[in-house]
Amino acid sequence: MSDSDENHLIAERRAKLARLRERGNAFPNDFRRSTLAGELLSGYGDKSAEALDADAIRVRVAGRMRAKRVMGKASFAKLEDSSGAIQLFLQQTALGEIYEEFKSWDVGDLVGAEGTLFRTKTGELSVRVARLVLLTKSLRPLPDKWHGIADTELRYRRRYVDLIMNESSRRVFETRSAIVRYLRNFLDARGFLEVETPMLHPIPGGAVAQPFKTHHNALDADMYLRIAPELYLKRLTVGGFERVYEINRNFRNEGVSTQHNPEFTMLELYQAYADFNDLMQMIETLFQGLADTLFGSRKLIYQGSEFDFSKSFARLSIEEIIVANNPDIDPMSLRDAAYLRRVCQQMKIPFKSGDGPGKLQIEIFEKTGEHTLVQPTFAYGYPAEVSPLSRRNDQDPFITDRWELFVGGRELANGFSELNDAEDQAQRFREQVERKAAGDEEAMYFDADYVRALEYGMPPAAGLGLGVDRLAMLFTDSPSIRDVLLFPHMRPES
Repeated sequence: MSDSDENHLIAERRAKLARLRERGNAFPNDFRRSTLAGELLSGYGDKSAEALDADAIRVRVAGRMRAKRVMGKASFAKLEDSSGAIQLFLQQTALGEIYEEFKSWDVGDLVGAEGTLFRTKTGELSVRVARLVLLTKSLRPLPDKWHGIADTELRYRRRYVDLIMNESSRRVFETRSAIVRYLRNFLDARGFLEVETPMLHPIPGGAVAQPFKTHHNALDADMYLRIAPELYLKRLTVGGFERVYEINRNFRNEGVSTQHNPEFTMLELYQAYADFNDLMQMIETLFQGLADTLFGSRKLIYQGSEFDFSKSFARLSIEEIIVANNPDIDPMSLRDAAYLRRVCQQMKIPFKSGDGPGKLQIEIFEKTGEHTLVQPTFAYGYPAEVSPLSRRNDQDPFITDRWELFVGGRELANGFSELNDAEDQAQRFREQVERKAAGDEEAMYFDADYVRALEYGMPPAAGLGLGVDRLAMLFTDSPSIRDVLLFPHMRPES
């Protein structure tokens, strides 16, 4: 439809609304439906025409008119609500003047109808309408029903239209809601307490990321939108809440891609008297149970590839993954900064002059190893240099007891045994401050209050963060994070 054609239709509809206003309130709110379309279809779908006529079941339905067919003194319309669609049968003899008005109503209008159930000659369950009400006049025409919104960007910008036109889009967000509900039930059943922590932080912390900055006028203080709730949740662990979680919004002032949105949802949890191995087992169980709940199977298809959650997830160290995917690398030199710099130069991997062997390892891993982790895999043994909040490994202090879970080459979760040594944590923060001074905008700040909290004593614990958006992508077979965000961030319309 051209812009001129659309503008013409909008003008016609505004004229119709103006005539409605002349008669009083054009947007009534006194119609109450008694049932949903889907309930009618499931409850009476098998009932015979004779039984329906004998029972004279009276119903009130309401929803958006998705189709209409006027045939003189009788007409049909398709009414759609959140549960499905039901056919309306309208007759001039039953409706009188409102029938003539109905002829001028438009597809997209919101309508209320009261009448009795019956079955048409073709066998379709329908409502024989005795009362009809126009509830909301639609001023803009819907896209062609066969093509919907062909422009993907327009679908994201006008999600409200996408949801009207595409049942598949509605199902994605219903599934996302089911995923979040499952996460809560899973943790509640294991004795975790759901909490809320601040979204405005005086010091950004809990992750290596660039924050959004704002200013609080009354306090005359700079504040930061939360990049992670970690340090607040661990303060609660110090305070005696031994199992806590938050399903939270985080904000990171970084790029936008098929996997990244500046505002995103995370599940973050902490469990006292547990380590990173315990959480690996927990996340396996969580994924298996989620697959069982949503699909009744532990195998699922994502973008044409099958993933199997029925078996124990693979476990590979960062150094093992680097060596396996770079046969020319000397395994004995993986902790030699000068050697790793030469490797990065050969691979055209950018790095900073102050990067040590741990950071250089991760740069090589992200370039050459991440995409190879297709089936569910825990990559573990992250260097301490890039894990400022993780507990060092007892046998090898170069690495930490930390893992990240990859499926389809994408990171979905990050977990580790928590660093509860206040003095070690203070030193890690000081190293992060040095990195920031050297130009690393994502390095952490020194959080003196968090160190003070650790000085009171935090029990040995483990924690993890799980990306809810990426989890929803996987379990809804969605190629882009924008497909699972109702209102993804985009460049402003010109």
